[in-house]
Amino acid sequence: MTMTVKLDAALEQRLRQRCAALDVPASQVIREALVQWLDSTPEPAPSAHALGEDLFGRHAGPADLASTRKAALAEVWADKAARPARTGRPGTPGAARR
Repeated sequence: MTMTVKLDAALEQRLRQRCAALDVPASQVIREALVQWLDSTPEPAPSAHALGEDLFGRHAGPADLASTRKAALAEVWADKAARPARTGRPGTPGAARR
């Protein structure tokens, strides 16, 4: 990969002089300095998203629930109304009326 690095005039002059004195290409010096810096700099802490990425996801259900909520609710009510009434103790919901 080729990158462009902007150096101020003084830094560029120092780099050129040192590279000429050592007979080493500037690109090699820059690569070695970059490797040294990367090796000595600690890895940043992972973000909250990276830590929980395997836990995030869509709920189990229709993907378009927000846009079809009225139809989904009507379907639930229709299914509930179609079931036979359950009998239970008197005075409890679903108990047979006399």
